[in-house]
Amino acid sequence: MAFDQSRGHAALRRGRFSQPAAEYFLTVCTDRRCAGLALPNVAKVILDEAHAMSADGTWIVQSLLVMPDHVHLLITLGERLSIAKAVQRLKAKTSAVLRRANLGWERGFYDRQLRPDDDRLAVFLYIYLNPYRAGLMPDSSKWPHYHCRDEERAWLRGMLNADRPYPERLK
Repeated sequence: MAFDQSRGHAALRRGRFSQPAAEYFLTVCTDRRCAGLALPNVAKVILDEAHAMSADGTWIVQSLLVMPDHVHLLITLGERLSIAKAVQRLKAKTSAVLRRANLGWERGFYDRQLRPDDDRLAVFLYIYLNPYRAGLMPDSSKWPHYHCRDEERAWLRGMLNADRPYPERLK
């Protein structure tokens, strides 16, 4: 069967544009959803590069979570790169450490631009609660590969129990 260019990730991107200063919820997965991103050395490189991209104005990371087979980000896009180029940079700068762990990035990524009336709390909680809902951590422990910007942590902390999820949030 020949490859149909009207389908797949490229078709999803057709007609879309990146809007600087817009908020995006991103999910970037490993190839074939192979686990390994949560290895401490791999997660550190992903977190460090995402922060470097914040420092140089590519984006502002509001919330970031590294799971075993995917990464969730809530970012505000900067002026420097399109959303596709920013994700491409994240993948390129982290691919060497993934290769050493016998991993690779999936070809595309998933994004959703948040609208002004979207509930940011729902997105923050979705990202934060992901490892707990997946059964990777007991609710009495902290997931080590999570970052939240100080401005967001101040109000998010009120939704948590000593930086841990309330059990009723996990249902």
